[in-house]
Amino acid sequence: MLSIDPASLSERENYKFLIGSIIPRPIAFVTTNSKDGVLNGAPFSYFNIVSSNPPMISLSIQRRSGRQKDTARNIIESKEFVVHIVDEQNVEKINKTAANLSPEESEIELARLTPTVSVKISVPGVKEAKIRMECSLEHSIELGGTETGGCDFIIGKVVQFHIAEDIYENRRINPKGLAAVSRLAGNYYAKIGEIFEIDRPQ
Repeated sequence: MLSIDPASLSERENYKFLIGSIIPRPIAFVTTNSKDGVLNGAPFSYFNIVSSNPPMISLSIQRRSGRQKDTARNIIESKEFVVHIVDEQNVEKINKTAANLSPEESEIELARLTPTVSVKISVPGVKEAKIRMECSLEHSIELGGTETGGCDFIIGKVVQFHIAEDIYENRRINPKGLAAVSRLAGNYYAKIGEIFEIDRPQ
């Protein structure tokens, strides 16, 4: 087995090892409002659950050359955002939102996604997602602290769930109906494959 010190690697090499190893990764499509009222949308696969009581999720938003991305800046300024689950039906449109646009341009318009009003926050979501979560900012932490890298680690509290009725069964979400997709490395994604069950020890 190879044994490699990450300090001896470039940022790109560490990135490749991480995204090739930690798979599959769920994808959050995040909408935010800029201070000028532009609806921004971007996908992130550094995304997971933090807590269920209260319900909280996390996003790690990498900086470019030490500069905050629009999503991180908008969340920190407005304290609100919407997280959508990426699925087989919307992944093509969501992929278009990864384009590098200026802050004055809306990825939602570029991808022809349909804004929909939120219940508890001012940031709209998009109709094309089977699940979306309205979130308020709980914490934001600057990590990495270098001039060329680093990230904004965002923890959001879910204040409202929206779930498509056709995937909601007995107060649970049907994973096959959701058909969530996950991120691998490069341009590769994965669908939910064979589902199996193992009893947990008592």
